[in-house]
Amino acid sequence: MAKTLLLLIVAFVTLDFVVSSVLSWLNTKWMTHPVPPELEGLYDEEKYRKQQEYMRTNKRVSLIARCVSFALTLVILGCGLLGWLDNQCKAWTEIPVLQVILFLVIYNLFNTVIGLPFSYYSTFVIEERFGFNRTTHKTFWLDAIKSFVVSTVLSAVLMGVVYWLYQTFGQQFWIWATLVCAVFMIFFSMFYSNLIVPLFNKQTPLPEGELRDAITAALKSFGSRFKDIYIINGSKHSTKANAYFTGFGPKKRIVLYDTLQDRMTNEEIVAVLAHEFGHYKHRDTFKSLLMSIVMVAVNLFVFSLLVNNPDLPAALGGTAPSFILALVAFSLLFSPIGLLLDPATSAISRRAEYRADAFAASHGYGESLISGLKKLASHALSNLTPHPLVVWYRYSHPTLAQRIRAIRSSNNKDNK
Repeated sequence: MAKTLLLLIVAFVTLDFVVSSVLSWLNTKWMTHPVPPELEGLYDEEKYRKQQEYMRTNKRVSLIARCVSFALTLVILGCGLLGWLDNQCKAWTEIPVLQVILFLVIYNLFNTVIGLPFSYYSTFVIEERFGFNRTTHKTFWLDAIKSFVVSTVLSAVLMGVVYWLYQTFGQQFWIWATLVCAVFMIFFSMFYSNLIVPLFNKQTPLPEGELRDAITAALKSFGSRFKDIYIINGSKHSTKANAYFTGFGPKKRIVLYDTLQDRMTNEEIVAVLAHEFGHYKHRDTFKSLLMSIVMVAVNLFVFSLLVNNPDLPAALGGTAPSFILALVAFSLLFSPIGLLLDPATSAISRRAEYRADAFAASHGYGESLISGLKKLASHALSNLTPHPLVVWYRYSHPTLAQRIRAIRSSNNKDNK
């Protein structure tokens, strides 16, 4: 049975690789498709050639990274290296929870080390070549270390608690583990901007002036009294721009990248924030969080039914019962569910984006939002012609042309 499970895991890993590769290939082939009428003139001839080159370069590097990851995964599975690592962790300590944490730390370190060369190349070769990078080598390596430490500590603490719950409650651990994960997710949704972001970027209150006055007036017209408006030094890493709402209740805040002010007018920035406020008004962040908690509960429940099956760790080369190996095997076996759910979750996300755009348009910011989105897309050398199948399957946002058509349609309805 263990060999059958291993074959299934290899088949599912291969399926994920094939699906991702096919979608990427379709997008590459569709890049030369005619630009939608709504976007004509966004790029001049020279900049359009630059955009095409940028996309192809990224696609090539992504393909190499995907192939390396796929090949290493097959080697690890075929040689039973995860089982070997589990046995090593058990030899280093007799404390079960420490065995789990050691496995997790080494596993995370391996994945980080494998991904670093591609991240480095993307930052200092591709992004540098096309004029986006502002990250220094010192910042890159410090951020990489901090990211590894933060993600490893948080995942180790969470996994340690989940394992303790398993030891304490047996197969019923999933109920308590879901509650713990929910609290964990809610806490970091509220405090991410306060606790994690400052480790990588500096946030300062938006100073008094025309932009703050315009934002405050817009928020008042939306029926909101947001007071926490911050500027983040995104230019420390890149010339690309963004803005977002974060947190819940008293911890909610608006965050603007400093690069926005370099690219957009005050009216366009307010329009982008109107879109973000549309998400807040429709409780999209809360709905997404709730959906994530439900998915965690479902995963944990199904895992609780299989956690004591000795064939799961054996499929990865384990020679004894192992909670962490069973969890890794289960996550690999459960991966096709994610492939099946991707189109649905993408559709839900796109619907939320349309709704947020419509909110901005309903308050008179439709054309400003369009011009702002065009500037962001143009500066970022965005792909204007993604393949429709890729959009349907993986895109969390509608294409720029789709958004423009929807916004103008919303404007026309409001004017009637």
